[in-house]
Amino acid sequence: MAQERGAGTVDGPDRAGRSAAVGRAVSRLTGRLPEPWGSVLAVFVGAKLVLSLLGVLVLTAWDSVPGAPPADETMMRAQQDAVSSHRWFSLWFAWDSFLYEHLAQLPLDRPWPDFGFPLLYPFLARPFAALLGGHTAWALLLVANLALLGQLYYAHRLGAHLLGPAEAAADAGTADAAPDGDHPSGPGPAAGRRFTRYLLLLPTAFLFQAALTESLFVCLALAAFWYAEQRRWLLVGIVGYFLALSRSVGFLVVLPLALVLLDQHGWRLDPRTLRRCLREGWPLLLVPAGWLSFMAFCRWQGGDWFAYQRAQERGWGIRVQNPFGTIWSGLTSDYLTDVLRVGLALAVLVVAVVGLRRRAQWPYLVYTVVVVLAPLSMGPPVYKSLLRYLLAAFPVALVLARWARGRGVDSWLTAALALLQGALFAVWLTYWTHFII
Repeated sequence: MAQERGAGTVDGPDRAGRSAAVGRAVSRLTGRLPEPWGSVLAVFVGAKLVLSLLGVLVLTAWDSVPGAPPADETMMRAQQDAVSSHRWFSLWFAWDSFLYEHLAQLPLDRPWPDFGFPLLYPFLARPFAALLGGHTAWALLLVANLALLGQLYYAHRLGAHLLGPAEAAADAGTADAAPDGDHPSGPGPAAGRRFTRYLLLLPTAFLFQAALTESLFVCLALAAFWYAEQRRWLLVGIVGYFLALSRSVGFLVVLPLALVLLDQHGWRLDPRTLRRCLREGWPLLLVPAGWLSFMAFCRWQGGDWFAYQRAQERGWGIRVQNPFGTIWSGLTSDYLTDVLRVGLALAVLVVAVVGLRRRAQWPYLVYTVVVVLAPLSMGPPVYKSLLRYLLAAFPVALVLARWARGRGVDSWLTAALALLQGALFAVWLTYWTHFII
């Protein structure tokens, strides 16, 4: 051990020099890419490398602990090993990942036996699985990470659009305002980069890289809002159609998207303005049509329009109920884990209410309320997955990016969120998976 430390001391400068050279090479490469792809790829690769390295280190240390993995997690470990013997790769698969794999492999020429999940994610994996020699699990991970790239792209564009003008006005109106400094191209791109960073710093944002639906849902949600802000309503409808197919809460996003349209017309409700809204925003009807398509699939393959709902009731005991009753039940629970998860959900709502209270931000406030309360309406069974579902509330990262405009606040908030996410990532990796999903 002493020899290893000594060796590390001797060649430390060389390693630092090599790391600096690699950093400069990456900077030159990303600098040649059109914006925002340079910064998007840099953030994506950086997050992937950091989390993969941390994951391998945590799992290597955990494997030496007596009794690891716990008995109720051995099946998942065997499933991970079947995906790949490389831990840096297989660690991104957990529980629902293997249910998605099952759905992606079911043939379509016979009655469908499973309706527990919306089908966009597993269906997108089917063509990639064919290209990857039938490795469906690999295809699922590829789809999730491609969606993460798209998510970061739309986050950059939306963040620059929503935060940039306000920051430019603040700088112009404040003589001693502190500039972003590290982004000489102006507050718009700087704000977009900061939003993407805070999106990846959310407590369970490591799930964006896993073989789960989080990155796909958030990518589509961000794209829908971006095109809505650009008044490209046909694209909003098309993206929203697939958003509704990606997760059951997706069709409800039509409500905040409609508020974006109303905001663009000054929140006026007179007949003339409403007719203009209908002429422009009719593609929003495609959003609920996406979920109706899934219901039609349930009817076609299972003989029941509500096969999805019945599968949720049978498999997980999920029944629609008052979300505020679920919140109270969690806060008064005898289990500290339930209290912590519901407390974090309330914290998300508080941040959204405080940070998105201006009328122009109401669509994003309504979106956050929808994606937080909709899972809670599933009742206490949602507690196990609540930290995962909260990841859909991307406007929280928007608020944090605005609050962290100053260098000091940005540094402290970044460090605190990174530590919190690292702790939750370690919890997830050490097979206390159900605390997260």
